[in-house]
Amino acid sequence: MKKIMSGIAAFAMAAVMLTSCGVPANTVHSVDDLKGKTIGVQLGTTGDTLAGDIEDASVEKYTKGADAIQSLKQGKIDAVIIDSEPAKAFVEKNDDIEILDEAFADEEYAIAMKLDNTDLQAEINGALKELKDDGTLDKIKNNYEGDTKFEYTSPEDVDRSKGKLVMATNAEFPPYESKENDKIVGFDVDMMNAVCDKLGYELQIDDMAFDSIIAAVQSGKADVGVAGMTATEDRKKNVLFSDSYATSHQVIIVRSK
Repeated sequence: MKKIMSGIAAFAMAAVMLTSCGVPANTVHSVDDLKGKTIGVQLGTTGDTLAGDIEDASVEKYTKGADAIQSLKQGKIDAVIIDSEPAKAFVEKNDDIEILDEAFADEEYAIAMKLDNTDLQAEINGALKELKDDGTLDKIKNNYEGDTKFEYTSPEDVDRSKGKLVMATNAEFPPYESKENDKIVGFDVDMMNAVCDKLGYELQIDDMAFDSIIAAVQSGKADVGVAGMTATEDRKKNVLFSDSYATSHQVIIVRSK
């Protein structure tokens, strides 16, 4: 009987120890704390590029930012580096993660197109300037990032005589692009609809993995790549970029405990 009881006690003790071994406490409180840590990033993003420069860090790459967040919550990684607006969206939906006050890096978003397509670049830059000058771009941005609601709608008499403009994107990047009832919505979508309205195109959106977008533009499968994409020097070797249409920040998400 004693052996049975001691066996039960040992099993109970093991069970208590097992259940008490939960997700590890957060140890990343600043950019400096990233040294030697395991960091999650979305494949092909600016965060992916920058994380590789952190001393002794191990970088885990995910197809979707949401997958990196899930791994963080489970304790498989120590932090996630991602753009600020998607970071805010993730934190709003998960009370066990938070964004560090210290930003990791600043970046400018632009529209990618084929290297030799300078005519389209000029067209798009002209449309972006008009949208900035008449306040439309700010209204669209505030609709997704601010407190002012503004639903962009195309004019009824808009010209579509130039045909389709194919936009490659990755609909896993709210509020810039995400899926809502099987429809791709977001700041980039509204912005590109406004650009197409100015230029006489019909916008067609193709959803794909983020790291496939530049290849799609290079091959001509898509006319433009628009997905909160930073105009880095490495990317400029492969695609042409428009003028910047938004400024963002790379931030660090960690567990809140």
